[in-house]
Amino acid sequence: MKISHLKNLLFLLFITTNALAQPTTVEGTIYDEITSTPISYASVTIHQKKDATLVNGVITNKQGKFSFPKLSAGNYILQIKFMGYETKKIDLKPFTAGQKLNLGRIDINPSANFLNEVNIVSKQNPSYNVIDKQVYKAGQFESAKGGTAVDVIKNMPSVSVDGQGEISVRGSKGFLVLINGKPVQTDAYTILSQLPANTIENIELITAPSAKYDPDGKGGIINITTKKGADNGTSLVVNIQGGLPSFEDYNNKESQKRYGTDLTFNYKNDYWDLTASANYLRNDNAGLREGDVYTIINNIKTTFPSNGERSFDKYNYGGRFNVGFSPDKRNTFSLGFFAGHKFQDRLADIYYDNTKIDLSTGQAIGKKQYFNSNLQNKQGDFILGNFNYTHSFNKKSNLALSVLYEYADLFGSTINKNIEAENVVQHTVNTYKNPLNGFRANLDYTLEIGKGKLESGYQFRQDSQDGNFIYSVAEQSEDFEIDPEFSGLVKAKNTIHSLYSQYAGKHKKLEYAAGMRYEYAYREVMISSDPDSHTLELNNLFPSANVLYTLDKGWKTKAGLSRRIQRTNNFELNPIPEREHSETLEQGDADLLPEYIYLMELGLIKSFKQGSFFTTLYFQDIKNPIQRVNSVYADTILNRIFTNAGKAHRYGIETGTNLQATKWWQLYLGANLYKYDIKGTLFDNTVNVENSDWVYSINFNTDFQLNSTLNIQGNVNYLSARPTAQGRDSRFLSPNLSIKKTFMNGRLSALLQWQNMDMGLFNANEQRITTFGADFYTTTNYIYEKDVIMLNLSFNLNNLTRKLKLPESEFGTREF
Repeated sequence: MKISHLKNLLFLLFITTNALAQPTTVEGTIYDEITSTPISYASVTIHQKKDATLVNGVITNKQGKFSFPKLSAGNYILQIKFMGYETKKIDLKPFTAGQKLNLGRIDINPSANFLNEVNIVSKQNPSYNVIDKQVYKAGQFESAKGGTAVDVIKNMPSVSVDGQGEISVRGSKGFLVLINGKPVQTDAYTILSQLPANTIENIELITAPSAKYDPDGKGGIINITTKKGADNGTSLVVNIQGGLPSFEDYNNKESQKRYGTDLTFNYKNDYWDLTASANYLRNDNAGLREGDVYTIINNIKTTFPSNGERSFDKYNYGGRFNVGFSPDKRNTFSLGFFAGHKFQDRLADIYYDNTKIDLSTGQAIGKKQYFNSNLQNKQGDFILGNFNYTHSFNKKSNLALSVLYEYADLFGSTINKNIEAENVVQHTVNTYKNPLNGFRANLDYTLEIGKGKLESGYQFRQDSQDGNFIYSVAEQSEDFEIDPEFSGLVKAKNTIHSLYSQYAGKHKKLEYAAGMRYEYAYREVMISSDPDSHTLELNNLFPSANVLYTLDKGWKTKAGLSRRIQRTNNFELNPIPEREHSETLEQGDADLLPEYIYLMELGLIKSFKQGSFFTTLYFQDIKNPIQRVNSVYADTILNRIFTNAGKAHRYGIETGTNLQATKWWQLYLGANLYKYDIKGTLFDNTVNVENSDWVYSINFNTDFQLNSTLNIQGNVNYLSARPTAQGRDSRFLSPNLSIKKTFMNGRLSALLQWQNMDMGLFNANEQRITTFGADFYTTTNYIYEKDVIMLNLSFNLNNLTRKLKLPESEFGTREF
């Protein structure tokens, strides 16, 4: 062989050997097939095809990407595994040395069994207690789905909602509402009845608030946290609902309409977190009322029993979004916005039987029958906006700025007609416009000192209402004239400056927090018919203290003390009488004082494998309790006014438990028992008030998981009879039943609800209100629609239930 040929052969052999030694690369990106989002931390392995021998393995990065950069030529199988997803195998085509194989997007499917397992597991820890609050997951209450925030919070152990829609916390109707930690100044029921239940993540009850919170609300604070993304990715939840016509005939003029929809969208990456939602809800209610009233004037007793329709047409719609931006670890920005509209028509078509009796002779001196048609309309446009910025100087200190603006354009009317023998004998129209503007700004500084944290801050707060009230009367004709006695302008303005400081820390088994809040408040009420303004200037200190001590075997004990204030609203301050309906005038007091309350509590908490339990003793000392009381205005009209009624106190015990009795049966029970005492005088010390009684409420929920896709839930809310300043309100009962079925691997669910179950057996969803005095007696039974059937459909394109993060602390974060 020639040398030249040998050289060529050696050169060819070198090239071939070198080529065979060059590594091959295989890469790709793993996606969730349903949500089209990349999956982080999935396990990707590569195996020899002939005997399944493992060659190499990696996990995907945050973007779902993987790469095998140093593979030899050959035949391989790629295998992808991730908890909650079906295992996927890909038979790779044989490739030669030096080749780069990009598999691109690889979709994997969520596991049906895992989805159902997630749904069950999520119910195992539906509540917990920390040093200053109780936290409950909204998702455990199926009866609230498709409703509003009111339908969720009425299940809390401390909370009750009566037939009038009035919400009480530990028996107190005044409390502060926070949404994602931000206070709202509009009436609690008004704002809560616009927030869809489907958007709520947790309900927090802060029963002995610390000094860093506003001192408003004698019952404490309810903080509602809404759903948002927990990890990078995109999610979308859509709900629609509809209701069947009434099963019972209430002889109402119109048939009820019940339907609605809401959707929530979330997008999150390492820097941005965007949540947006919108809703529309139409929820009419049929009903009627039965009443009996008498008044005594100059020894003439007038009785006017009544009965007739009392129904509601109600709808609301709104949209909200929140965007958060974290450019780095030291700075966080967030911007939130809500806009919505609420509408309510209340129709009361009532038939009266009027009889006058001379008490000196016992003889009837006059009888007549008349019909009163009363249509009350309430509407409002609501806007809330907030901006927050937090800067961390280092690991031990940060500064937070928060700005909140609120606008509520409140307006409405009451049309009142008295008809005798088809003749309109009186026709009145009450209209009002009462917009609210509110602004607050907070600056808070936090500094770690020793084993604790010092928090200090300043808050400026201002809110104003500019009311215009017009009362027009047409007597025996269609010509309306404005009655100046019941018309006018009312302007109310509150300005508040606050400073607070508190220290919270932990030493071994003891957690503690103590602080003080100073507040300067100035209130001014101006009435067009009064040349003098009504002012109130206040300087107050609001101390607070909370401790939590961990005992052995899962037991904890806690204690709390907090001073609160229940401020007056513009409705309570408005002295211009409003003709709410034929029987009553509503009237406020421009010089009404706020209530001052000391809250004290002592509690015991137990956590165990199957659930949790807590019980709390509490005491409320109330100065200047605000009461709505009655007096006689005319023979067929009572005057309802707001006034301060001496002193009151309330002491009681509340308890709650969540129990996973078996793998398929879960129980929740919340109960509250208290005694309420009130003493004082009314109407310039001419009438003594002294009333007391025991009151209790029970909220019960039981859930049966029949299989992985079907569960049944029963729910009961019960509020016992309770005393008022001049009388008594009856008990109120609301039982509910729901059946839930999931489809499409848990992404679609159908929920059938039977609301306010009665079947003629329980007198559910009705309430009697009774008040009396030396010269009057009134009792009215309000009967609301029963046996309502609703169907809710929910489509959950939500990677958050399927996409898992690397393990991190559960109990430490939760207890913190």
